[in-house]
Formats: sequence, structure tokens, C-alpha cells
Amino acid sequence: MTPREELLFLDRATVRACVAGVDPVEVVESVLRSHAAGRTTLPAEGYLPWENDQGAYCRSIAMLGAVDGERGPTYGIKLINAAVSNPSIGLDRAGGCGFLFDPRTARPVVLAEAAYLSGLRTAAYTMASLRHLGPVGFDAVSFIGTGAQARVHAELLARYFPAVRDLHVFDSERSRAEAFTGASGHTVHVHETAEAAVRASNVLVTLTTVNDGYIPHDWFRPGSFVAHVSLDDLLPEVFFKSEALFVDDLELIRENPRRVLGALLADGDVPVTGSLGGVLTGAVAPVRPRDGVVVSNPFGMAVLDVGLLAEVAAHARSAGLGTTLDLLGAAR
Repeated sequence: MTPREELLFLDRATVRACVAGVDPVEVVESVLRSHAAGRTTLPAEGYLPWENDQGAYCRSIAMLGAVDGERGPTYGIKLINAAVSNPSIGLDRAGGCGFLFDPRTARPVVLAEAAYLSGLRTAAYTMASLRHLGPVGFDAVSFIGTGAQARVHAELLARYFPAVRDLHVFDSERSRAEAFTGASGHTVHVHETAEAAVRASNVLVTLTTVNDGYIPHDWFRPGSFVAHVSLDDLLPEVFFKSEALFVDDLELIRENPRRVLGALLADGDVPVTGSLGGVLTGAVAPVRPRDGVVVSNPFGMAVLDVGLLAEVAAHARSAGLGTTLDLLGAAR
């Protein structure tokens, strides 16, 4: 008898239902500790760019990863695609799917909608960096960009930092900023310029699609923290003048000169303090902002997506959620 090849499918609604039973920040911190201890594998990502029939930039990124964590070895991949023209037709810029593989047979055993999970992974990393490197006692956060990533960041701020009441936002499309109404319970203040939003608080999260830097060092209040999520918003001077600069994986950043910090590393020395994983394992001392700016510059690691998907899938199985597909037959 031919064995069945079953795949657990998790759509976005199921993923969101499972996330309620998962602590995404703890999962991310656990994987970061594994990564700092050398218990992960990060192959080079696949990158395929093109232009669509509107002349808009499109890309597909395939990110493989393996984690040897508390649940044993976990293997998987995230395929995340994006077109910058998608918001004009009512779609989020990026979307995709994630897979987990059976460690013994190497067959895919889980397929999940990945755009929300990817945003959750990114926001969970920001929350972890704020937990260990952010200012003490902040009650407001600034967002540059108010798309899907901003929505997930607002969700997790409400969950992990309930003292935050105000969000100061700027978006190049004011209508999108005005539509960001604070469903997470925050009071949202829409600013006319990026500079005004940056100056409005001492925590900044960049969530844009820009390719050229525009934020100088003198926009920041003394004692500020910036989560440089979108990777190209800060001008080079911010890195050189920062009180401390933390990354997720220095080699990943170094290998991508398309991003500002990668280009700076290719040109010479940049004062990188260490990794967040190093902070979590005690190998690197944490630095919170005092009179200047502390920068977190995460490139984005597939192992975090794989680890998070593994926890979500475990919760789905225990709760009987998801749809089982037989790859050699029909859905049931």
C-alpha cells in the first residue's frame, strides 16, 4: 500500500487563531539564542526580480532555514513575493507561503499563509529588541509607513507594551495614514512629514519600501531607539553616530550591499556592537539609549519564520485546526 503524503494547510484565519495561543516574542528570542549558539542553518536566499506589465518592481524571495531547538530539528522555507503596485489594486504589497519539512522523509508536511506570519516574525523581533535595548518607560512610538507591517507592529505593541498609548505616524500616502485608525486601541496622530513623526517620540520603527536614505541623526531626540526594519531609511551618519548598533546576523547584512548597512560594511568598518542573540545569551552587553540613538538593524532571518511556523503548526495540531491535504489524492 502506497503511504499517504499528507500536508497540513493553514490559511491566514487559522494562523491568526493559532497565534493567540503562541508567545511570538518568546519564540523569536528562543530561536535567536539557538542562532547565537550555532544551532541554526541559513543557506543563501534565492532572489528573483522582475517588472510587471505596469512597469512596477516585483520580486520573489525564497528563504530556507533550519533550527535545532527545544522541539528537536526543524526544517522549512518561506517564499515571500511582492509587487510595489499591489496596494493600488487593494492588495498588500507582499504575500506568500511557508513550508515545514519532515526531518526523516524530507517531504513537506505543513503549508501556511506566510504574509501575516512574516509580519508577525518581524514585529516580534522589534518587540524583543525594545524589551532588551529600548528606552525605559516609553509611552509613545513613531511609525514611518502604515501598511501591513505597521498593523502587526501595533497589535504586538498593545500586547507587550500596554503602557504605549500614542502612535505618531507618517506615510507618503496621507490617505493610508489616515486609514490607520488604531484598531489596536492606540490614539493615532498623523503627521505631515517624516521628520515631524520622528521627532514626536523617542522610539521609531521604519516600515517603508524606500531605497534611499532620508533620516539624519539630528531628527532624533536624545535617548532614542530606532528599529530600522525597512533597512534603507537611515542616512549613513546615523550608524556612525549611534550609541550602539545591534543586528540579527552580521554576515547576512554584509552579503547584501543593496541595503545601506551592507554597503557601508563593504566599504569599511562600521561600529557594530553585536547581535540581539548575543545579548540574549549574555555574550554581548545590552545598551539602552542615554544621550544619543541606539539602532537595531535586523536583516531578517528565515530561521525565525521556520521556528514561528513550527510553534503555530504544533498549536494547530493540538487544537485540531487546519485542513489536511493528501498530495497523492484529494483534500479531506
